Amino acid sequence: MPYEMIATLMFSTMMLMLLTGQRVFGAIGFIAVVAALLLWGNKGGFDIGFSAAMKLMKWYPLLTLPMFIFMGYVLSESKIADDLYKMFHVWMGGLRGGLAIGTIGLMVLISAMNGLSVAGMAIGATIALPELLKRGYDKRMVTGVIQAGSSLGILVPPSVVLVLYAMIARQPVGQLWLAGIIPGLMMAAMFIIYIVIRCRINPDLGPALRLEERDIPRAEKLRLLQAGLLPLGIFAVMMVPFVNGWTSLVESSAIGAIAAFVAAVLKGRMTREVFENSVRNTLGITCMFMWIILAALAFGAVFDGLGAVKAIENLFTEQLNLSPWMILILMQLSFIIMGTFLDDTAMLVIVAPLYVPLVGALGFDLIWYGILYTITTQIAYMTPPFGYNLFLMRAMAPPEISLRDIYASITPFVLVMVGALTLVMIFPGLALWLPEYVYGK
Repeated sequence: MPYEMIATLMFSTMMLMLLTGQRVFGAIGFIAVVAALLLWGNKGGFDIGFSAAMKLMKWYPLLTLPMFIFMGYVLSESKIADDLYKMFHVWMGGLRGGLAIGTIGLMVLISAMNGLSVAGMAIGATIALPELLKRGYDKRMVTGVIQAGSSLGILVPPSVVLVLYAMIARQPVGQLWLAGIIPGLMMAAMFIIYIVIRCRINPDLGPALRLEERDIPRAEKLRLLQAGLLPLGIFAVMMVPFVNGWTSLVESSAIGAIAAFVAAVLKGRMTREVFENSVRNTLGITCMFMWIILAALAFGAVFDGLGAVKAIENLFTEQLNLSPWMILILMQLSFIIMGTFLDDTAMLVIVAPLYVPLVGALGFDLIWYGILYTITTQIAYMTPPFGYNLFLMRAMAPPEISLRDIYASITPFVLVMVGALTLVMIFPGLALWLPEYVYGK
């Protein structure tokens, strides 16, 4: 059987298993192991899986994963994140759309604490959404704000998704995180500009708080500002030594985890329940990602052995005569389509063995492409009919917000994301300037 046919059979069988509801790592790992055994026998087939496992165990930057996840869960479980919203509520409530703008700011800081979009969605839906609805904000506006803001968790460092991409693409995690900072902040700023313009045109979408609600003593305002900026201080304590080259990435992640733990202790919120929940959730998420990475490495090794990447490159560039940019755009469109029924890790693991080597062969920068992938994943998260964030919001939203409202709420924010993706594609320096500056010193 031709190798191209074998690769197609592997890919189609894997997709079929995923559509039947199998776990991502189980489906991908099973196909990889079975294909390796059939192609190279007991000795060679087992060697591929063993080699992937050893590669995973020896990958030192993977130690950052449990550290950052633990940091995020400590800050979330100890309710330190709640202080952020109180700060934004008091300081920005007097503006039209001010609470929606504050919610975007909350999401950026939550992203800098956790690195997972689901954490931002959970905090936004439980803390911000009831307050925004109670203050008379338009329900479609606020559901769109929370969904869009929570998607920043996979772009703003410490992004767990970028750690997964770094492992599969064999790129430095630190450079990918730095590459995500400017596009992430740019996208947040674009969301805020949209909110300001919409609320200026139609003030009923986001009314300002009444004067009596804003009449808070200055001492209380300053106290809330200090409490709300604590997570930002933890992020600075963690990232400044890394950016200046004083610590390695793993050391910085340990500093962040310790700083979050100490902050929770000093505020009297590190109870036994908080600690147990944080450790249990950290262990569960970390193990899930390690299994996914292991399956992806094994699957990619089989694809490399088959020469599937070279065959696809030949199909696109020579037989179909497509330009590199046209191929890149088709890749991005495929991510959006897959995002209607898969999450970000599944999308990356499925296509990375094909796309990442192909992107490198076409002459594109793999750090830059990692940011393009992440932004496209954000768009896919919010694209009907089965966008990941759409159903998370439906599960967390109150009954008065229907699925139709949720679908309608995301259209303008998806357009803003497409605009941000286009800017990063046209101007690669938006993603590459900061890592080149830091690592070039």
